Amino acid sequence: MEARKKDRVKETHTPLAERMRPRTFDRVYGQDHILGQGKLLSELIGSNRLVSIIFWGPPGSGKTTLGMMLARHFDLPFELFSAVLSGIKEVKEFMARAEQQRKLFGKPMILFIDEIHRFNKAQQAAFLPYVEKGDIILFGSTTENPSFEVIAPLLSRTRVLVLKELDRDALGRIIRDALDDKDRGLGAAGLAIDAGALDMLIDFANGDARRALNTLEIAAGLARTKTITMENVQEALQKRTLLYDKSGEEHFNLISALHKSLRNSDVDAALYWLVRMLAAGEDPLYVARRMVRFASEDIGLADPQALALTLHAKEAYDFLGSPEGELALAEACVYLAAAPKSNRIYTAYGAVQREVERSPHEPVPLQIRNAVTSLMKEIGYGKEYQYAHDSASETTDMETMPERLKNKRFYEPGPLGFEKEIRKRIEWWEGLKARLRDGKAGEGAGEGGEKPKKS
Repeated sequence: MEARKKDRVKETHTPLAERMRPRTFDRVYGQDHILGQGKLLSELIGSNRLVSIIFWGPPGSGKTTLGMMLARHFDLPFELFSAVLSGIKEVKEFMARAEQQRKLFGKPMILFIDEIHRFNKAQQAAFLPYVEKGDIILFGSTTENPSFEVIAPLLSRTRVLVLKELDRDALGRIIRDALDDKDRGLGAAGLAIDAGALDMLIDFANGDARRALNTLEIAAGLARTKTITMENVQEALQKRTLLYDKSGEEHFNLISALHKSLRNSDVDAALYWLVRMLAAGEDPLYVARRMVRFASEDIGLADPQALALTLHAKEAYDFLGSPEGELALAEACVYLAAAPKSNRIYTAYGAVQREVERSPHEPVPLQIRNAVTSLMKEIGYGKEYQYAHDSASETTDMETMPERLKNKRFYEPGPLGFEKEIRKRIEWWEGLKARLRDGKAGEGAGEGGEKPKKS
């Protein structure tokens, strides 16, 4: 009896949408194309054969729910990670545990990556050996097309399940289940909902079960009789805009809207989403951190001042606090949206990461190694090292890349903003080095043309 009471207390503190996750496949509505008789998921369940799966569908369509239900059905250990909140370090630690688990018990573990598209290609590649060995069964959920967002080797080792946006009938059944369920839903309150309120709730949900249930829960709390009315739903919709789960879906929707508006150079839209987040109670320093990240990822060297300005905005907010400091964040937001865009630093860094994973032990050329002992000097460390400042050219023709990567190009400056100047500088240095190698340039820099300007 005491345990039952504790369960009820726990239930009341858990959002309705979480409490009402289906526990049996017959309560998963609106996805008959994968769960119907003879369909893919039904076949997997019937044959008692589980494979790695990418669940692709809109928010609130049941991606995570299906993953959890499959884990329970096949009686396998299950761990959920968010690609937004978790880094690859935590995921690798899980995979190491899964490897050990399989050795001991012969069973794989299920690794569920929510928003798997947010992991970059190098991070996604880390899953491959564990999937291939059978140490883990990988579940991933994404709202983005996996053909573009998930690496091909991983796609070839998984099945893609496409979930549909929930239709009106499915949403209506989900809402009625929540009103009827006395253990996990609102059934104990004996509430009904009038037809107009139900229609309004379904219209607002826009195919998203989580949104429908979260709004229903607020409306139920506002009901002054045993019937939820249109006025209750309308009031709930107004209140819901002020309720903001900082670890929930709306948090990610809004930060995604801000980031994509900035990337698309839509100044007013970016400012709107920034203020929406702040008005909803988001931590302004979280927003500042995201804008600092954006300055490096999406602007980079097209406008080097973007990074400095966002860091200054963060410091200004630290100094002033709310609400005065929020204006500095708005200033940074407008600057970032209006700045020239380039993701060349981001893509170059990713290319180097992939190269380092492929060839982690490329030897450092002897000429740029430090000879800190006499033995090192004897075996050639530092031999033929050329000190750039000893040359009037301020550079030499010395090779500093590993031999196998000689002439490899990772960074390609873009055509906008300051990267045009970066491109000129790189070309100038490369031209000078080529003339030095060919023996056609004198020691003076004059033959190399005008030196790059200092920024």
